[in-house]
Amino acid sequence: MAMLRGCAENDKSRQAQRASKRVPVNIEITEIPDVKIISPAKFGDHRGFFSETYNRAKFEENGLNLDFCQDNHSFSATVGTLRGLHFQIPPFAQDKLVRVTRGAILDVAVDIRHGSHTFGRWVSRVISAEAWNQILVPKGFAHGFCTIEPDTEVQYKVTAPFAPDHERGIIWNDPALAIDWPLDGAEPTLSGKDTEYPTLADSPVYFTHEPG
Repeated sequence: MAMLRGCAENDKSRQAQRASKRVPVNIEITEIPDVKIISPAKFGDHRGFFSETYNRAKFEENGLNLDFCQDNHSFSATVGTLRGLHFQIPPFAQDKLVRVTRGAILDVAVDIRHGSHTFGRWVSRVISAEAWNQILVPKGFAHGFCTIEPDTEVQYKVTAPFAPDHERGIIWNDPALAIDWPLDGAEPTLSGKDTEYPTLADSPVYFTHEPG
């Protein structure tokens, strides 16, 4: 009987995996079209759930030809922990695919591509373990997030390795950007580095918009 139960459970797992192949990835175009929200399918039963959180072929079918090379994982203990606004400059510029496996964040992407009609504008979305959504932040955007639940874990894929000499940032509270962080008047928990970045107006030209 134990063997039969084991076979039945394996069949259910295979059925869930086959079902994931039939379900197209759900992609939402945001106010800045290059920033996208990805919502993978999630299949649950009495044991828990199965989800295919990334599939290269499905991304390519939707015109997202990204060569991810590194996965990162951060943990933030307290609400109001703010990380950002970060980016890397060429030749180590990064596309990022960000998801939350515990807790929730407000995730922000700022267009820093000179010549773009959305230069200096930003997109924000709540990304959470409950919603099981992801945000795709392309090269040419500064990225940051603020935790809105305690003990939040963020995982993200990048298309270039960490390169400290090419790491740059924009100050999180740049008055010209006026990002609406979920802080309710409180001061965020920041790293020392994140308090020292310049405003976007005081930053060099690192990225230019390439039409098409």
